Amino acid sequence: MSSLCRRVALTVLVAVLAAPSPGSSQLLVPMDDAQENHLKAYGLAYKILEAEERAEWLLNYRDGSFIIPDMPAVRRMAALMGVAVEPIGPAEIARIRAEIESSNMESVPLERAPRVAVYSPPNSSPWDDAVTLALEYAEIPYETVWDAEVLVGRLSDFDWLHLHHEDFTGQYSKFYLTYAGTEWLREEVERNEGVAAEFGYPSVPELKKAVAREIRTYVEGGGFLFAMCTATETLDLALAARTTDIAAFFADGSPVDPAADRTMDWGQAMAFADAALVHEPSISAFSDIDGHLVNTPQRLPLSSFTLFDFSAKFDPVPTMLTQSHVRVLPDFYGLTTSFRRSRLKPGMIVLAEGGGGIAKYIHGVYGEGTFTFYGGHDPEDPQHLIGDPPTDLELRRHSPGYRLILNNVLFPAAKKKELKT
Repeated sequence: MSSLCRRVALTVLVAVLAAPSPGSSQLLVPMDDAQENHLKAYGLAYKILEAEERAEWLLNYRDGSFIIPDMPAVRRMAALMGVAVEPIGPAEIARIRAEIESSNMESVPLERAPRVAVYSPPNSSPWDDAVTLALEYAEIPYETVWDAEVLVGRLSDFDWLHLHHEDFTGQYSKFYLTYAGTEWLREEVERNEGVAAEFGYPSVPELKKAVAREIRTYVEGGGFLFAMCTATETLDLALAARTTDIAAFFADGSPVDPAADRTMDWGQAMAFADAALVHEPSISAFSDIDGHLVNTPQRLPLSSFTLFDFSAKFDPVPTMLTQSHVRVLPDFYGLTTSFRRSRLKPGMIVLAEGGGGIAKYIHGVYGEGTFTFYGGHDPEDPQHLIGDPPTDLELRRHSPGYRLILNNVLFPAAKKKELKT
């Protein structure tokens, strides 16, 4: 939908929502097994906020349900999206609030639809981005930005930014080892080199390091960052590398003891520290941050990962990010699949861990903003390979792995509450 058409549709929706329903005063959007489409339920909540109406997120109540206004237009919209809603009157609302007050639950007001950006090159890559799939399926609008937009300050236009499989070390994820000569890789190289030249950077690694710094500045100033797969690891490697010639630095072939490594300044990184770099150019891995060592001879098999339980009243942020109707989820690979706990900086919150204590899903604060890193490429495709067809979310509309992504999208909409301590 074009931006003009969307503005017109939104104007109509706001006008229609202004007419109250003669029935119950609220609608409950259940997020337990009674929900017919968990993923589109997030989209319904987003549309309410987009229409400048208020909503509530009931943390830990029926697996993270929502309360939204009961209006004819909302009921029609829910029916069209296939989202289950339950009318609740004043007595039921009072009962829910009493249960929340006396249990490990919390009600968080949602105030404003966050402005969403996805960092992605102008021409889509030959493999899918799980977050883009989630946004489109849930009918949540977003804009794409890439290096040029980042470097000219466009990130300030957005509340929430997603990064996926970009390699911020400028090595093209070492895909040249197996995909040299392919049309899509040739186009990617030309595209990156063109932007580097346009902005006066002598190499793609120097361009990517500058972009990484702008992203860090965005978070420091209050932005919400969400990253998956390669972007989680390589963003911090680019930030920490003292040299801008990162690609040559990684490919010099010499092993480095992280305790004696003077080429990395981990104080510049956000999430990780003291990682040992993979300098061998024939191994398409970057460091030992990845707990699964995916592209090395020591690759670990997949198992499952478990979401931690947090106190909804005292830890509302990690509670929001882990809302799900399933607590143990099947694991899935990515170029960066997980995170070794020994490589996490102090203060990082582990939201979920896999076998052997490997962190799968982590959250941190940087400056005035926050960042959340989710290892792996596609929650519903454990072994996703380049060229595989995109995941059909209509067949996976109850996906707990994709729910974690959408938790992050709504997170910036939450009104910050004073802690009870």
